[in-house]
Amino acid sequence: MQLQSSFANHNTGTLYLVPTPIGNLDDMTMRAVKTLQDVDMIAAEDTRNTAKLLNHFEITTKQISFHEHNTQQRIPELLQYLRDGQSIAQVSDAGMPSISDPGKELVAAAIDADIPVVPLPGANAGITALIASGLAPQPFTFYGFVQRKKSVQAEELAGLAHHPATLIFYEAPHRLAKTLTAMAAAFGGDRRAVLARELTKRYEEFARGTLTELIEQAANPRGEYVILVAPGPAAAPAEAAGPELPVVEAVQTLIDAGQKPNAAIKQVAKERGLERQAVYNEFHEID
Repeated sequence: MQLQSSFANHNTGTLYLVPTPIGNLDDMTMRAVKTLQDVDMIAAEDTRNTAKLLNHFEITTKQISFHEHNTQQRIPELLQYLRDGQSIAQVSDAGMPSISDPGKELVAAAIDADIPVVPLPGANAGITALIASGLAPQPFTFYGFVQRKKSVQAEELAGLAHHPATLIFYEAPHRLAKTLTAMAAAFGGDRRAVLARELTKRYEEFARGTLTELIEQAANPRGEYVILVAPGPAAAPAEAAGPELPVVEAVQTLIDAGQKPNAAIKQVAKERGLERQAVYNEFHEID
């Protein structure tokens, strides 16, 4: 077990994880401003974007770029700065570092190097949307962005169809309609859901309804979106696919309960002592 105190005496610098506003600059905390002023360097996802924030609060700390395309190059450099006693604040363009943004690799590397990591609380789009959504706030599961490839996305969403918690997704405007359509196919068009856009900004908006109804809201999307989906219905118990059912019906029962086809085929084959390929062929009517 590794035990690390963020406030223990270290001969190194400290890595601070600093959240930034998701829209309204007034959401920047006093502690976050002071931290950005006091550190030796700011590792920013986009230095041009962060420069606007720094100028607003008259912060003159130097920046270094740190984003998904230069992670492997930058981490050794940043670790060396920290080992030399310099402190670094890591920020993303908006919200919490590491949450659908760069940061997790640097955090892991700092922990491995026994460098203190100090997180600051602050703005987060997913939680902000959740508390005003009207859906059950707990339990919830933050999922982030779904896969873009259609077939992979369909399997991904099918596996969440019976998830017993409110689901939180992020999505870009140009993919919103396709993602909502895929969710309606996987979860059912009558599943309750909420779209939140432009959170904390002038045109903040919540649209509440079923997935089918919300697809209409995606005709002319603008801004970044949070999609919240109500918890799914309980899955049918796996025991329903007992040995008394024909093989094809047993597989289909497991699929209807939320399993992927290949997983259902594998389970039925294992339970009945059959060859997986034989069950596969029978289910897909392959001679």
